Amino acid sequence: MSNIAIIGGGASGLMAAIAAAENPSNYVTIYEKGDRVGKKILATGNGRCNMTNIYASVENYYGENPMFIKKAIERFWVDDTLDFFKTLGIIHKIEDKGKVYPYSDQASAVLDVLRMRLDSLGVVIRTGFEAESVQCKNNGFLIKSYTGETAYADKVILSTGGKAAPNLGSNGSGYEILKKLGHNITKLSPSLVQITTQTDVVKKLKGIKLNAKMTIGQYCETGEVLFTDYGLSGPPVFSLTSRLKDHEEVTLDIMSEYSEDEIAEILRERIGNMPYITLENFLVGMLNKRVGQALLKSCNVVPLSRYAYDLSEEEIFKISKTIKKWSFKITGTKSWNNAQVTHGGVRTSEFDDFTLESKLIPGLYATGEVLDIDGDCGGYNLQWAWTSGYIAGKECSNC
Repeated sequence: MSNIAIIGGGASGLMAAIAAAENPSNYVTIYEKGDRVGKKILATGNGRCNMTNIYASVENYYGENPMFIKKAIERFWVDDTLDFFKTLGIIHKIEDKGKVYPYSDQASAVLDVLRMRLDSLGVVIRTGFEAESVQCKNNGFLIKSYTGETAYADKVILSTGGKAAPNLGSNGSGYEILKKLGHNITKLSPSLVQITTQTDVVKKLKGIKLNAKMTIGQYCETGEVLFTDYGLSGPPVFSLTSRLKDHEEVTLDIMSEYSEDEIAEILRERIGNMPYITLENFLVGMLNKRVGQALLKSCNVVPLSRYAYDLSEEEIFKISKTIKKWSFKITGTKSWNNAQVTHGGVRTSEFDDFTLESKLIPGLYATGEVLDIDGDCGGYNLQWAWTSGYIAGKECSNC
């Protein structure tokens, strides 16, 4: 019988425990530092649990080497995940952009069926056990907690998560454990998080939402963008934060269905139809009133007390150009408290891409967010958690 320890009771840890415990010759224990497992699962999808995405592919993932996941996704991917949860009783539904949710719209249902499966397999869950270190000892591992408790295991799966959402239990402890074992960690940064910008414009637009095509560098996303007092939020923002790198600005195309020339012609028609309307109200009915006023000021078409007939061709050009490419200087992102996932992690080159076993420490495996793999917003990160957890659990149990 193999004694297998799973450090961390998040999505990948629970999946790893189930996969390992399906071999009846294994004794599996989850060591969770919180008072219960699966807290982050309950928060996903605004409490509905965005389980996966039917369009998930390697292109949706980031890190030093996103191709690291290629062998893993050939072994256990979206259809396998849906089949797995179906056997546990979860009926799913597919919504916009391929997002998959439980039909009940309850994240708690996903956690419930996982816990029931763990119980049926005899997996032991030890809460309140925060691992401080993992040491190689006697052809196995000695796990020490911050409170002085110890545990021994033949094999260890590290599923501690990253640094995002510390209120849900993630504090980056897994990186320290891996460092002590000789592994290297890439640069860590918050991802799927709000962007902070210069606030002179956005602060005045706080609370306004608009559909826009958002661009950072060569990457674009379209969807609902929210202006805040610190910058920008919304699904396109979350999706692009993993690609921020050293880009200094974000641009919004707030009339993506129209070309710049078409917008210029619309503006000329408005001038012809409403020559005596002031610029304060010139874009009403075309854009949100406050957005229109802010945009005119941004491109220095002022004062707003002027009449429409006074607009020059050069100013029409400036307005149409700004509508298509409204630039905001990026100053950073919100903190780990606001982030959904961690960008960066333990170097994947130090792990076997087929088994997820450490190349440095035989018998040690890593899953989910602790690895230098993160995905787009929309169920992609949970899919990587299910995939990596399943594979590590199966491989650990078969050795």
